[in-house]
Amino acid sequence: MPDNSLILQIQEHYPKLTKAEKKVADYVLKNQKQVIFMSITDLADACNVGDTSVYRFCRTLQLQGYQEFKMKLSLSQNQGTNEGAPTVMDNFKVDDSLNGTAERILRIQSSALRETYYLLEQDSVLQFLRLMEDSKRIYFTGIGDSLLTAQEACNKFLRISNKVYCLTDPHMQAMAASMMTPEDFLIIVSYSGATKDNIHVAKIAKESGARLGCITRFKKSPLAGYCDAMLLCGSNEGPLEGGSTGAKISQLFLIDLLYQEYYFRNFNLSKTNNEKTSNAVVDKLY
Repeated sequence: MPDNSLILQIQEHYPKLTKAEKKVADYVLKNQKQVIFMSITDLADACNVGDTSVYRFCRTLQLQGYQEFKMKLSLSQNQGTNEGAPTVMDNFKVDDSLNGTAERILRIQSSALRETYYLLEQDSVLQFLRLMEDSKRIYFTGIGDSLLTAQEACNKFLRISNKVYCLTDPHMQAMAASMMTPEDFLIIVSYSGATKDNIHVAKIAKESGARLGCITRFKKSPLAGYCDAMLLCGSNEGPLEGGSTGAKISQLFLIDLLYQEYYFRNFNLSKTNNEKTSNAVVDKLY
């Protein structure tokens, strides 16, 4: 069955769906464009069903899970109509001039930063900072493109603190999580908040007593349920735009905010450590 037949596939399976699954199907058919940017929990809440009902709905359509469903839905819209979903790529045209492309990129990235700023909650930022300050060890981690943000965060904080680490391999993440204590703070960067490896690590870390924080797009997500603190990033990212620059920029904005505030709240120690780490690499420059 071709990619653009998902809507037909839903309609064909409709008589066989359970009552809860029909609620999901009805909502999807009426709100195709909006569903592209919803987490599994957002969709479940909109349909007044549980997350498992949405997952079963995806499995009934012979899909591996919710992410594959959103990808198929995006393909269905892009290939089946001329309108498509409101994704980043919709802002571009094949015959755009270089200046036109640059202007559109600037507008998209500025919008991502602006939305992230408006989503900021002071109490959430302060909670994040308190957990960082009170912890003996701070671990940054993520999967795929979000891991790049986690690595950047670790590299940044390594200039002013000796208690930061970055876990890169999923197996090592799980192993380290099993050894964490209440003195540890695990920060997971995840745009969707629904990546299986992240949820697995969060569950293990929570069982070990560690405190958790996340940087994510969705306030309601499987990952959010494990976290003691959460920061929300802006920028809509379609399922075919994984690792978009807008998402990274919004995440890095939050990392930079945490860094600057942590530095000023712990000024003397941060300044001393910053001087030490800067001197350690000064000879590397011509």
